[in-house]
Amino acid sequence: MITMEDWALIRRLAADGVPKAAIARRLGISRTTVINAIASQGPPKYERRPGPTSFTPYEARVRELLKDTPDMPATVLAERVGWTGSIRWFRDNVKRLRVDHRPIDPADRLTWTAGDVAQCDLWFPPAKILLEDGSRTLLPVLVMTCGYSRFTVGRMLPTRKTPDLLLGTWALLSELGRVPRRLIWDNEPGIGRGKLTEPVAVFAGTLATKVVLLPPRDPESKGIVERRNRFFETSFMPGRHFASPADFNAQFTEWLTRANARTVRTTKARPVDLLAADTEAMLPLPPAVLHLGWRNHVRLGRDYYVRVDTSDYSVDPRAIGARVDVAADLEVVRVRHGGRLVAEHPRRWARGMTVTDPTHVATAAALRHDYQHPAPRPSEDAGMVRDLSDYDRAFGLGEAGQP
Repeated sequence: MITMEDWALIRRLAADGVPKAAIARRLGISRTTVINAIASQGPPKYERRPGPTSFTPYEARVRELLKDTPDMPATVLAERVGWTGSIRWFRDNVKRLRVDHRPIDPADRLTWTAGDVAQCDLWFPPAKILLEDGSRTLLPVLVMTCGYSRFTVGRMLPTRKTPDLLLGTWALLSELGRVPRRLIWDNEPGIGRGKLTEPVAVFAGTLATKVVLLPPRDPESKGIVERRNRFFETSFMPGRHFASPADFNAQFTEWLTRANARTVRTTKARPVDLLAADTEAMLPLPPAVLHLGWRNHVRLGRDYYVRVDTSDYSVDPRAIGARVDVAADLEVVRVRHGGRLVAEHPRRWARGMTVTDPTHVATAAALRHDYQHPAPRPSEDAGMVRDLSDYDRAFGLGEAGQP
């Protein structure tokens, strides 16, 4: 069999009018080879004749197992059929056969109308963020991409729990200024699996929007935002360092401003240019959403601390024994007693922290001192003892009781 270079040279010489016999003598090959090369429709290609291999005796049994269980691992198949040869060779053959037995799941091309949908997802940047206690951890970033305009907004959150997911969603919708008619999620536990969690259902009803939970194995319906996540890792993350979650959000917001001004290959337009048409078709944003975030109504114990997520925050100890209302958003923790503010702290994103207001400690010390050193009680006769001369004068008597 001739090489690719010889085949190309034969055809070039023949095109120049060189006789076939001369070509054969020049290259040291037979005249028949020259004739075949000139008559061929394509370059030479090595094709191995199909024949039995060491895998052939096992192929029928492997196909039977794949017919019932298309995703059965190759190692399990090797054990079931009694294979003792190279596992790599066996795995390569199983991969070739698996295509014939795996069910086909075609994906339609989706189109998005203005104002209809925003795709939501959690992205975990591959960088640990420095927290208040000096520890570093991976934190989720809530990303929302509008289907029609491809305009993207995002924000880092302290947790992936329902209260923080709803707080983050409200913050991003406030940034957009409008509400898409549908918010698409996959099965994120804080949003719902098969069924929306109650807080999410209440939130969606307040916004008059619909939260859609995608069925399993349906990545195409949320492919826009997931492609954005990969884009963040290759274009935003390289070479960046973050001093805190607030620093991350500041850098990410600034970068998204520039990213939304780039032309998207699929739409041939810039997201920032399509945003106005997209938001115009969306629903109006309500002025506020009640009961959003972390909420609790508890009786304040003697240690005068309340818990939000995994951290404890001090409260004015004069409220000990009373029921207090605890509310927290992404930034602040507030505690009220009878409508009066009895504690306010910056929310800590580190886990297991104890946040104490020195004023609360001083108040607790004073109350403890008063409890341990009560003031003496007045005697029952206090204020009832009078000088006897007062009675003498009252009855008109002189010295020593003489008139």
